[in-house]
Amino acid sequence: MSTLTPKHIQETLADPMTILHTWADQGWLRRLDSAMADFIFELDPNATPALLVCTALLAQMEGRGHTCLPLKSINQPNQILAWPIENQDELESLWTTLPNNLPDWLSALRASPLVRQISPQPEHSQADTGQPLVLSGSEEEPLLYLRRYYLHEEQVANDILQRTKAAHPVDEALAQRWLGRLFDTDVTDEVNWQKIACAVALRASLTVITGGPGTGKTYTAARLLALLFAIDKNPERLRVALAAPTGKAAARLRQSIDSSLQELDLRLGDELNLDSFTRRMGAARTLHSLLGARPDTRMMRFNASHPLDIDILIVDEASMIHLEMMSALLQAMPAGAKVILLGDKDQLASVEAGAVLGDLCRSATFGNYNLETKRYIASLTDITLPAEFMADSSASTPLAQQTVMLRRSRRFGGLIGQLAMAVNEGDGELAQRLISGDTSGILHTTSHATVNTVLNLAVHGRSDATACYADYLRLINAKSADQHDDWVKRVLVAFDRFRILCAVHEGDWGTQNLNTTVQQALAAAGLLKPKGEWFSGRPVMVTRNDAELGVFNGDVGVTLPGQLGALRVYFLDGDKLRSVGVSRLAHVETAFAMTVHKCQGSEFFHTALVLPQGGARLLTRELVYTGITRAREHFTLIEGQSGLLHQAIEHQSERASGLERLLGDG
Repeated sequence: MSTLTPKHIQETLADPMTILHTWADQGWLRRLDSAMADFIFELDPNATPALLVCTALLAQMEGRGHTCLPLKSINQPNQILAWPIENQDELESLWTTLPNNLPDWLSALRASPLVRQISPQPEHSQADTGQPLVLSGSEEEPLLYLRRYYLHEEQVANDILQRTKAAHPVDEALAQRWLGRLFDTDVTDEVNWQKIACAVALRASLTVITGGPGTGKTYTAARLLALLFAIDKNPERLRVALAAPTGKAAARLRQSIDSSLQELDLRLGDELNLDSFTRRMGAARTLHSLLGARPDTRMMRFNASHPLDIDILIVDEASMIHLEMMSALLQAMPAGAKVILLGDKDQLASVEAGAVLGDLCRSATFGNYNLETKRYIASLTDITLPAEFMADSSASTPLAQQTVMLRRSRRFGGLIGQLAMAVNEGDGELAQRLISGDTSGILHTTSHATVNTVLNLAVHGRSDATACYADYLRLINAKSADQHDDWVKRVLVAFDRFRILCAVHEGDWGTQNLNTTVQQALAAAGLLKPKGEWFSGRPVMVTRNDAELGVFNGDVGVTLPGQLGALRVYFLDGDKLRSVGVSRLAHVETAFAMTVHKCQGSEFFHTALVLPQGGARLLTRELVYTGITRAREHFTLIEGQSGLLHQAIEHQSERASGLERLLGDG
């Protein structure tokens, strides 16, 4: 426990850094948080305690994925920090020495030359002279930023507003004819949102297409590409790029696009030469690869001064894109090029700061379309938008007109889909009934589980869902006379049949411990022969981008003997193999267990989601929903203690951001 008493806090008010350093020593704050306050104190020795405390809190918020500190809640520090109950007395003691109302906090911040003030009236805003902190928002809901996050947010908002307002001329009659050819004739009264999304995307430089698993986001994107190819005056010159945040997601995007375009090519015959169009697209790439990420710098090769040479960019798994990456991506796009963002707005937000897709899709469920959009959609698709998706002028933003939510899941209609929907809608009782009452073997739950429960599942699977790590290891140990590459592909496909997903890295239920104990359990079962750091069968996840090697953060592969016997790590991108010698891979970690964050963009035949004992405050509805939707055929929930599923569903994560306000103001 801390040695700081309320009296001690009062005595050290003249040096509030002592308190912040003590909290960093105890792990309540990060050392980076107190160091940021130190930095401000060095620049401004007259900085008030309120400014220093705000700075440390702001840094802490950024580390937890927020882009700013909402000052409206500043006098409820427990609400902001969510510290354990035993630590909250010290927090409240410090707050008795600080301003007791919002106007006084704002006065303390505005008194510092290190805080740039942004007014709702631009003419009253201060110039950017490099101030490390930015105070923005309204008087009622002020927001404090680290300078670079404010600039990124402003840049993203400006780019999105410009792109959604940028009108592209559309030959409506020609587009209507091709939309009729690309989409089967509707035989139900259901609104075809996929067809609407394609129509909407023709008329501006940016479109957001969101929807849950199985709603056909990449299916829609493929038809949009075919539509753009069909109506372009010089289709052979169209330059298309496909990208995603991770290598796995990029490979799945290209595979799905190829499959849909091949099906269309067969159906349309000689009407469109989609085969040559498909071959000219090139491989899907990670965003880091697309933008030309450079080692040891945040700068990208492609930027506003050196834009990408493309006409159309389709980005999948956009929920994983953090604010800084979205800023870099939009700045690198040529002014007239189209950006199509695909993603599930209800999945976990990015690991780094920002929840960009979530901010962009705030009104997606409601549509909020205006009369011109209704007319335009009817003209191109013969679909009349239902009244429930129309909005008054105040809610009818340019972004809303370019955002389409796909609402019908063609893959997740069974129990897994029902469970995901119940979680997403916050219905904990229904979710519990579904997962506890299933007798088909699709869903399974174990409460009051131990780590041994996880180990047994990893080695043996379940009686009614046998996919486990034994599948790929038996293929390795009984290598057939197959061609080497065919054997490697079979091993990698078998490895992806099962995955353990965790909420945390540390502790008994975290990835670090489970990776070690699963490896030991597989060795004890005679399935694995670990020897040193590298051994055949070791699954690894890349933790740092290395463009020279062609590997990127989040790529997952398996260590196997190469054709000449030396160990290599093999990765499967669609149906294409790539490999890297183990001696060249310095930044990897074992990957029997992965965090839910890291598995986004992947699917597994059997997914086991581990909710850690004592970790209720870390669990959210979005985490559970994302974990469930990684399962293709079987889902197992492992609760370290009873009730964790229900607690997670009740806890909906919210990331502080000013992006939605900036977009609305536009």
